[in-house]
Amino acid sequence: MGKIVQHIQEEISCESSMDISKVADREIDDDGRYKRTGTVWTASSHIITAIVGSGVLSLASGKRNYSYGEAVKCYLGGNKNKVCELVQFILLTGMLVGYTITTSISMEAIRRSNCFHKEGHGAPCKLSNNQYMIAIGIVEILLSQIPNFHKLSWLSTVAAIMSFSYSGIGMGLAFVKIVSGQAEKTTLTGVEIGLDLTAAEKIWKMFRALGDITFACAYSPILIEIQNTLRSSQPENKVMKKANVIATFTATTLNMVCGCLGYAALGNHEPGNMLTGFGFYEPFWFIDLANFFIVVHLMGAYQVVSQPVFSSVESRASIMWPNSKFIGHEYPLNISKTKSMFSVNLFRLSWRTIFVVMATVISMALQFFNGVLALLGAVGYWPLTVYFPLEMYIVRKNVKRGSIKWLSLQLLNLVCLLAAMAAACGSIQGLNQAVNTYKPFKFH
Repeated sequence: MGKIVQHIQEEISCESSMDISKVADREIDDDGRYKRTGTVWTASSHIITAIVGSGVLSLASGKRNYSYGEAVKCYLGGNKNKVCELVQFILLTGMLVGYTITTSISMEAIRRSNCFHKEGHGAPCKLSNNQYMIAIGIVEILLSQIPNFHKLSWLSTVAAIMSFSYSGIGMGLAFVKIVSGQAEKTTLTGVEIGLDLTAAEKIWKMFRALGDITFACAYSPILIEIQNTLRSSQPENKVMKKANVIATFTATTLNMVCGCLGYAALGNHEPGNMLTGFGFYEPFWFIDLANFFIVVHLMGAYQVVSQPVFSSVESRASIMWPNSKFIGHEYPLNISKTKSMFSVNLFRLSWRTIFVVMATVISMALQFFNGVLALLGAVGYWPLTVYFPLEMYIVRKNVKRGSIKWLSLQLLNLVCLLAAMAAACGSIQGLNQAVNTYKPFKFH
């Protein structure tokens, strides 16, 4: 797999057929697109912000593919790029809904801890996430007017710093609980089968956990778009390789340490959000701070994940209606007679607003969406992270059908497909349970 990653990063180069809108009065790069100013650190920030995993795609120097779909179209042709773009769109949209729900939960946790602190630990403090989701939607509508990845580096940097901050707080709280001797019971095989858990239920939970892992690990759908932000002063494939190593090592370390310390401290009944396992009470302000960091991080992650969706729709619109002022014209907002701080595009303003509103409404209606996320992760993982990259590698390197190398790649493909199918089955079973007890727009 390592060689596949390296070859895809170094050798994917195919003429892009995608046109762009007019970019008058803007700095442009050697390929006629927005000036690329990204570095290894900004690329690392984008990847960390998007929750890094084991993605295997990249973009090489020379003639460029500007998106995942373009790379698939270039090498595999036919209708495979349409399938790729559809799965990518569904997966990324699902991630945005999941981010909205998770962010609202952290916001609710802040208010609940303050309520307990003010009213006492016996107070009901029943709140609804809906008002927070509406507030999140409003903020994301404003942030979504950031035109593209090239202008998003500052937000990704802030979000990445936030991820270090709340992870550090979680690890610190877990460590203190462990050394104080208050850690909960743990077992080598996880939750034990007994009166509260049958063998079948445990297997389903394992499958759902696999779906959660695949969802968290799949950042390949946005990796080409991230590499397309890098400046061309150095070979982009080499810079991206460094960014992948930095971001993957960082995120893996955080995930492993948080997971191990969290389980050691909270035991078999550790909640989905480790921070809530330490209670809503004292030190309430410390928990509030960690949840605030989560909110800021996910606000930034929302924009990183949404950029490929925004770019795809807007590029297609500019191709279909190249002379439309509604789609292509930028209206600068001047802060002085000589300098424009920001510009407004009417199509970008309207369609991105509609998209964020729709994602927010779905979030409010489907607050059991964690099960849906596991299903999306399972469904999206195999084609986007395994199948398409392997097929492009086979085409690019002219791997002969029936050769040992070809058979090895197909075996890897099959194993990952079976794992994805198992995760999907577990997710569907969990969704069936959630739907039976689900009440839309509920208070809790």
